[in-house]
Amino acid sequence: MTTTEGRQPVTAHTSATRVLVLNSGSSSVKYQLLEMRDGSRLAAGLVERIGEETSRLVHTPLAGGLGGRRERTGRIADHAAALEAVAEELAHDGLGIDSPDLAAIGHRVVHGGLKFSEPTIVDDAVLKEIERLVPVAPLHNPANLTGIRTARQLRPDLPQVAVFDTAFHTTMPEYAARYAIDTATADAHRIRRYGFHGTSHAYVSRKTAELLGKDPSEVNVIVLHLGNGASASAVEGGRCVDTSMGLTPLEGLVMGTRSGDIDPAVTFHLKRVAGMSVDEIDELLNKKSGLAGLCGDNDMREIRRRVDAGDERAALAFDIYIHRLKKYIGAYTAVLGRVDAVVFTAGVGENAAPVREAAVAGLESMGLAVDPERNTVRSDRPRIISPESARTVVAVVPTDEELEIARQTFALVGEDRTVDA
Repeated sequence: MTTTEGRQPVTAHTSATRVLVLNSGSSSVKYQLLEMRDGSRLAAGLVERIGEETSRLVHTPLAGGLGGRRERTGRIADHAAALEAVAEELAHDGLGIDSPDLAAIGHRVVHGGLKFSEPTIVDDAVLKEIERLVPVAPLHNPANLTGIRTARQLRPDLPQVAVFDTAFHTTMPEYAARYAIDTATADAHRIRRYGFHGTSHAYVSRKTAELLGKDPSEVNVIVLHLGNGASASAVEGGRCVDTSMGLTPLEGLVMGTRSGDIDPAVTFHLKRVAGMSVDEIDELLNKKSGLAGLCGDNDMREIRRRVDAGDERAALAFDIYIHRLKKYIGAYTAVLGRVDAVVFTAGVGENAAPVREAAVAGLESMGLAVDPERNTVRSDRPRIISPESARTVVAVVPTDEELEIARQTFALVGEDRTVDA
């Protein structure tokens, strides 16, 4: 039990079984309210363009009889106003933030460094540590902190739980997490491979084991989380042993606007020869590269439409994207030694059949294959898309990061409802 100076112990209602999940971005808040008795969603929504005159809140009640989607527009000044607006929408449906049915609020926090390997009840010391990590997550941790602080003000009596994107990857061995640079410099500036999308990789690897009818400890899985951001992980017996993202989410696969793996000397070259500043190079590699930099589009649906129409730039972008995927599948097969399943998830992974087919094509000697008919089936359920004869299962498992955050949050506060905040 942790203690925070100047604050009284927080006691959740003993029968509370709901968790509100908040994902706070720099100018947005995504949220879901879940009932943990059955994992069902009661409401979901998004507040975007916070601080602008064109702010927008979209709220969708999901429980029976609560009505349809609602939308409001107009300036929402800051995150405090955004969460107050969310509270109003939930209250309209009888699901208010002040409800005794609410057990906790779970917050997505992108970077937890090495200190946070588990979901953590937030106190002042935890907030300070998350703030200390801002230099290695300058785009994400400040927004996550704002969301937590605002939620604490709205419900100071309620447990606030931080669930970290990096936590699942803290099991990586040192030889996978370390960069081959001077150790004193690396340690002084916390330079190492942390990995991201951890809640997704944790959820999907566990669901894959269920799909195979096995315990996670018995299964080796390569998870391919393919969205606008993309990452791969090698999961051995339920524990991450390697992942593609590193100090930041820039490393690894080709993404929507991020370059992924690149020779570090490219940055020196751009500074010396092109005269670009560090900030300009940062923007280039994070926001003007990847699929968008290669062909002008970062939507895989549009890229495939262009490929089918004979567009050479789109075809090259697609081939580069697939080539990088295959390299990571091969590398993680070597890392794991035995692979029970290669699983696709997130927006592209779940919906783009041509990506799945192309990523596995030519890897038959590794026991991988895709059944054309199974691959084209669209479903929101976990499913195997490899033929019965394949030595290694290829699967599609829809991710559910909000449910995973809620599950980890409720597991932390569900048994002992009295915590210090």
